[in-house]
This record gives sequence, structure tokens and C-alpha cells, in this order.
Amino acid sequence: MTAIGLAPAAQDLARPRAILFDWDNTLVDSWTTIHEALNAVLAAMEKPLWSLRQTKERVRLSLRESFPLHFGDRWEEARGIYLDAFRAIHLDRLSPLPGRVELLRALAADGFFLGVVSNKTGALLRREAERIGWSELFGSVIGAGDAALDKPDPAPVALALEPSGLEPGDTVWLVGDTGIDMECAYNSGCIPVLLGNGTTEEEFRRCAPRLAFSDAASLFDFVRGL
Repeated sequence: MTAIGLAPAAQDLARPRAILFDWDNTLVDSWTTIHEALNAVLAAMEKPLWSLRQTKERVRLSLRESFPLHFGDRWEEARGIYLDAFRAIHLDRLSPLPGRVELLRALAADGFFLGVVSNKTGALLRREAERIGWSELFGSVIGAGDAALDKPDPAPVALALEPSGLEPGDTVWLVGDTGIDMECAYNSGCIPVLLGNGTTEEEFRRCAPRLAFSDAASLFDFVRGL
């Protein structure tokens, strides 16, 4: 386990009853697909294309939150172009990150309520979960547009927990790979957990994860030990 900011000892944490996961680049590798679809939009809007590094640094918010900032009054047109480009390629390129399927199956077998809270458009998200064969592992799969507001607002967390009967709190972990995920956990009163090491500490200065794991096996071993 690696830590950024405050990483409490195991005895300071309650055993989680629910674990909610971000989707893109927490459970599945999506960067190249997102990057290609975004550059299709930028080209159509006659804006400079982004490098893959810029995409990784800039993509955090949902389309309805981020596209008005980038495309102004034409944001809905841009969203349509993006979604068309994304739909054309995303299922064929869908790839689980290492150890994720084993992690999810082990957690499900141990009786944890599992859910997804993503800023990917909800219909696309559920289509991916179905294609990859993970739908039955989750009690809820919540994407952008499903709740009144998207991450980092707490609304999608509350919606994701509805089938469990649980309230947001310290027995709910929100696992993600970006500062937006950590901010969402703080906003909803859940435990923020970082999985992966593809970002820098700078992103987490305002909302540091309470726990950080470089790989899925370490996360599972830690949960098992609580």
C-alpha cells in the first residue's frame, strides 16, 4: 500500500459495508478511447487537438459539466459529436485493468455491496458493464445524468446506495483514481480511497485520499484484514 496525505492505521477505519468504484481508469482502461473521441470533437469545432497527456490531465468532470466550459453555447452539439464518436469504438476497445475482475469477484463473494459511480454517461456505462460481464457483480451502476448532479456532487453516491439501504458514511468507501473521486467522497461523507498511481500528489492537495493502493490485490488484502 502507498499513501498520499494522511493514511490512518487499519484500526482507525470501520470495515466497509459498501464499496463504490469509479469506472474509467479505475476498473477499466479507457484513456485512448476517450482521447480519440475528444479529438474528434475538437477537430469538428476547429480547436487545437489534445495530446494523450493533456487528455489524462484535463478529463475529470462529466460532459454536462465540462463541455460548456470548453465549447460555450455549442456544447450540446459538441456532446453529440463526442457521443457518436465514442459509441462507435468503446465496446470493441473495452479492457479491464489488471486484477480488477478478481478484486470485484472476491469482494462480491465476501458479501460487500458493490456499486459504480462514474462521470461517464449512464447508458454508455451500463452498456460497458454488461459487455464486460460485470453487471451481476454490482448492486447499482450510476453514471452521468442519472442523478440530479454528477461527481463531485454527492447526489450520485446517494443514488448508488439506494438498493443497499445504506446511508453515506464511514462504512462506505468510494474508490477512484482522480481528485474528483476523492472530492466526491468527502462531499458525501464516505471514505476516499485511491486506486492506481497514474496521477500526481498535486491533484490531491485539497482532498487527499485516506487510503491509497497501487494495485487491486493490495486493496483486497487490506479490506480482508479489517
